[in-house]
Amino acid sequence: MKYLKYIGVAAIALSAGFFTSCSDDDDAATKMTVDSVYLEDASSSATNHDRQVEFARLGQLIRIQGTGFTGLKKIYINGYETYFNNALMTDNNVWVTLNSNTKIADADPADRNKIVLYKSDDNQLVYDFTIRAASPSVSSISLTLPQAGEKVTVNGSNLQETTSITLPDGTVITDGIESDPDGEFYTFTMPEGVDGSKGGSIVSEGANGTAKTPACFNERRGMILDLDGNGVQGGWSATYTSEQIVADPLNSGRGNVFPLIPEDVQTDGGIGAGTQAKGWFTAGNGTDPVWADAFAEMCAASTDVSNLALQFDIYCPEEWDNTGMIEFTFQNNLSNYGWGSTETTNTTNISYPTAVVWVPWMDRETGEHLDAYKTEGWQTITIPLSWVGKYQNGGTLQTVSDDREAASYKNFGMFFVNKDVEFSDDIVYPAVRWNQKVYIDNWRIVPYEKFTISDFND
Repeated sequence: MKYLKYIGVAAIALSAGFFTSCSDDDDAATKMTVDSVYLEDASSSATNHDRQVEFARLGQLIRIQGTGFTGLKKIYINGYETYFNNALMTDNNVWVTLNSNTKIADADPADRNKIVLYKSDDNQLVYDFTIRAASPSVSSISLTLPQAGEKVTVNGSNLQETTSITLPDGTVITDGIESDPDGEFYTFTMPEGVDGSKGGSIVSEGANGTAKTPACFNERRGMILDLDGNGVQGGWSATYTSEQIVADPLNSGRGNVFPLIPEDVQTDGGIGAGTQAKGWFTAGNGTDPVWADAFAEMCAASTDVSNLALQFDIYCPEEWDNTGMIEFTFQNNLSNYGWGSTETTNTTNISYPTAVVWVPWMDRETGEHLDAYKTEGWQTITIPLSWVGKYQNGGTLQTVSDDREAASYKNFGMFFVNKDVEFSDDIVYPAVRWNQKVYIDNWRIVPYEKFTISDFND
């Protein structure tokens, strides 16, 4: 490997002829050795802040230990010329910070995972050392209760070159993984024979180390209602009936599902502007379990709402745009409906503001209009419990459970609301009549703490 092009060798030789001492000549000729690399990890404990490592990440400070460094001119890491302060260098140690501009996956294969210490074209040392980007992380999973044969996409950052995926039941996947060159996602196909009773995290291995999803994959222990034996559906004059439930239109193996609005309502013209549909609810009092107890095997009652989420699966075969939303309520106490309604805010004007709205075509934070919403198959939607009215102020699973137990009617429910969305004075989406096919399944509470895996056991 030649790095002559990076320095003016003729100019150096000319100046050396006039100004270089014998000692300088000796330093330039001395061969270098590297015996180890240490991470200068100021964030760790005082006893191991200087630890020997087999890899390091961009932005980290490393100490290269060896001999013969006096006279060192340049350092190349993955082919990138990297600054070091030679005033702080010794003959046995040199400190260098891995520049964020250093290429990783797209580095020249001949340069990748190599540190080159350069004195001259005839005196350079190539040391094999793994360079990684920042730790990989996961932001979302496209489908958390997949059937065999369905494609799952895990989104995040620094997920390049994912080569191995381990599911919660121990199933290991190494074939058919698609990994985004920019590290923003990886995909896999759900295999046959996975134990559906084992929920938890997906753990993956890639170029930048281990990534771990929230522990919501294949997690069914927090199931509220799936229409196939888990949970009990309720019915009264304000709800749709069990006769209006349909079989999964994709015949994927999901069994029965909710039509967001039933076929007979669609035939009658759908849901007019300024109104809301009837709802789908659990049976409530005397039937719905005490959540803190029922979910105890899945997570502790003290789990913060910021680490919990409501998930449901959706199939939306037609474009849904500009009008309408889905509202969930944790008890049957609503008197206002839709975006910005009292029950969806962290108000103290009512005892139990425990509802939340999902608008698929609008950015929740900015009010920006998104693309029309449509899915190619079943997808999972995740709503953090910290979005729910009262729990925007905090709380735990025990808080949520206690609030439901204190309710006059503790039915959990979902319904379509077709009212104006008044995000701000400048952003208003007027409602129009809505009439299309959307299917929902598997209401559930899941753990949703996000993880960054430490490089070290401590």
